Amino acid sequence: MVYVLLAEGFELVEAMAPVDILRRAKVEVKTVGVTGARVKASNGVEVTADLRIGEAVTQGLDCVILPGGLPGTVNLEKSQAVQDLIDFCAKEGKLLAAICAAPSILAHKGLLQGREATAFPSFQKDVEEGGGRLSEKYVCQDGLFVTARGMGVSTQFGLKLAELLASPETAAQIQASIQWEALS
Repeated sequence: MVYVLLAEGFELVEAMAPVDILRRAKVEVKTVGVTGARVKASNGVEVTADLRIGEAVTQGLDCVILPGGLPGTVNLEKSQAVQDLIDFCAKEGKLLAAICAAPSILAHKGLLQGREATAFPSFQKDVEEGGGRLSEKYVCQDGLFVTARGMGVSTQFGLKLAELLASPETAAQIQASIQWEALS
């Protein structure tokens, strides 16, 4: 099971592109409303989450995805329930994925210390201050941590997660079916 955590002000594409790709890969994905059942993205689009944060369970959880956006990232970070899910994944060796501003949440917790990671340019200092090694890659995996630069690489981020959660072959099939080529 994969949870995509949605807090008021999240970046729509950063959340929904991975949801779409992972569902194509037949990975069970649930959107989780952190600030309510209906959550408004930073661009004003309202999404009805599959679950509310109080309904999220850790049994069978394989990955938590943190989309960026403002104030979405701030709202994710200040939620104790989100902090608890991140702690569970880190302790149990589950994937933690964050894009755009959201890698700053992992950095603030010290989880990126000594790891290669990336973030939106104005949040790269958080990665470095948290002891992370800033990567030039748009999507970066270091162990169980997957980070990505921002909305423009949301599809690439989703494909990396499909590779890890389904298989490289499944990710390649999806990539071919959506007519997407990697950034050089």
